[in-house]
Amino acid sequence: MIAPSGWAAFAALGLYLALFALGTLRLRAAGQRVWLFPGAKGADRLAALGFRAGFALAVLGPLLWRAVPALHRADPLWRDLPQTGLGAVLAALLAWAGAGLALVAQSGMGASWRVGVAQGAAGQLVTGGLFSLSRNPTFLGQVLLLLGLALALPALPTLIALLLVLAAASLQIRSEERLMLAAHGPAYAAYQRRVPRWIGLPRR
Repeated sequence: MIAPSGWAAFAALGLYLALFALGTLRLRAAGQRVWLFPGAKGADRLAALGFRAGFALAVLGPLLWRAVPALHRADPLWRDLPQTGLGAVLAALLAWAGAGLALVAQSGMGASWRVGVAQGAAGQLVTGGLFSLSRNPTFLGQVLLLLGLALALPALPTLIALLLVLAAASLQIRSEERLMLAAHGPAYAAYQRRVPRWIGLPRR
């Protein structure tokens, strides 16, 4: 059974994906090269597959588990009694906070927003706002969103979705760092030294 907190976290995921798609489509309509996954190779291709599989599993897994009792009965994480209490509420709030963080970070990148990695498509270096606290606030928000979902709606699909997206983000971050260093040189190297990869206080 899915508790109200689980549905709330699931709603955060749905809203995030809808606004993510809308923002991406708007940039593509303006002539920006945004969707870079089709040309991905090697580790970048694995990252692309990880993101797609992770978010697909996060969306479809809980619905399938709820619709087919045999699946959730075989899942050691699934609970027949809904989660209640402060922990469940905090998990849903974490999902919403993660979705908000990812969307604000995506918006803050403006025309530099990219989905994937490709040579010659690095975009401008963005270092203000959320990017002064984390070099990857969008990925951080996505991971927090899926962590909140996995806590509010514990099941194998939500846990695997979190792990897939975390692994995909880690792969893509390292690829992006190489690309940005090649494109922006000393400016990015200084930014890399100053701002943590995930989260933390800027270093002098």
